[in-house]
Amino acid sequence: MAGIFSRIVNGEIPCYKVAEDENYLAFLDVYPLKKGHVLVIPKKETDYLFDLNDSEYLGLMEFSKKVAGAIKSAMHCKKVSLHVVGLEVPHAHIHLIPINTANDCNFENEKLKLTREEFETIATQIASNL
Repeated sequence: MAGIFSRIVNGEIPCYKVAEDENYLAFLDVYPLKKGHVLVIPKKETDYLFDLNDSEYLGLMEFSKKVAGAIKSAMHCKKVSLHVVGLEVPHAHIHLIPINTANDCNFENEKLKLTREEFETIATQIASNL
């Protein structure tokens, strides 16, 4: 059975998409630490980031770098942090989080509760900066 991220890739579960190409997908985290918190995944379901072959791994990093630039422009933050946790979903993924302080990317912080309209606005803002 396909995992949640593969189901998003296949269009079975909706997402707030910010970027996509034939191999990678970036979408808003629905439990964000900050507005503009994005997940970047390879479309090919692979559990562990370091199980990706070299070209898939480098492609994911290049794709993530483009998305991070768009997040930084759209969210007017000092930097975009990159985190790989990988325990909560068995599909390799990167968290890109706009930050102004180191505490902004603390996963123990309370998650934001945004409206559908807020998610849509943020996704559009980021996508328009690609």
